[in-house]
Amino acid sequence: MNRKMNCLSPSILSADFSKLGEQVRELDEAGAQYVHIDVMDGMFVPSISFGMPVIRSIRACSDRIFDVHLMIEEPGRYIDDFAEAGADLITVHAESCKHLDRTVEAIKQKGILAGVALNPATPLSAVEYILPRVDMVLIMTVNPGFGGQKLIPYTLQKVRDLKRMIDAENLKIDIEVDGGITLENVTEAMDAGANIIVAGSAVFQGDIAENTRMFLDILKS
Repeated sequence: MNRKMNCLSPSILSADFSKLGEQVRELDEAGAQYVHIDVMDGMFVPSISFGMPVIRSIRACSDRIFDVHLMIEEPGRYIDDFAEAGADLITVHAESCKHLDRTVEAIKQKGILAGVALNPATPLSAVEYILPRVDMVLIMTVNPGFGGQKLIPYTLQKVRDLKRMIDAENLKIDIEVDGGITLENVTEAMDAGANIIVAGSAVFQGDIAENTRMFLDILKS
């Protein structure tokens, strides 16, 4: 199995928005490989976050991979807009797409990476047939919509099961985990098979650069 490297994707949902550009640059300088951007519409999840103008405004602050996580209803309507705003990777929820295959193909046609996310209780069978077409599967380790939640333990078994599915087909697919990831439990998530780690509060609370470096030290070990 040709696995990809371990990477950190700090979630700017936990950033100080009065200093957003500055904090994105700080992530860059500390070595974070991705920037995780949660887009929420108040329908698929209760919260409302931000959209294309914010992504476009911070694109000039970083050349890292913009990991855009669409927690919105029927995301296929906006693939062109997010790609043009600067997304390098667009992840859509299997639960929010009427035609998941069509939406994934729309992302691929823009020449960017395609990911599919699954909520904690959504079975892996929702992505089984589309796995060969995706670049990443995101396993939500909390129910989406709010930052600062605790990781749901059974989701790590789901990561293990997903890794077995990927290995069985000899696919080169990233596994991302998002929700409740801390310095204390990130090794457990990696041991389960995750190689892209989303962390919000654990990066942005306190010294951003130091927190980023501590995560990266674990990811490289």
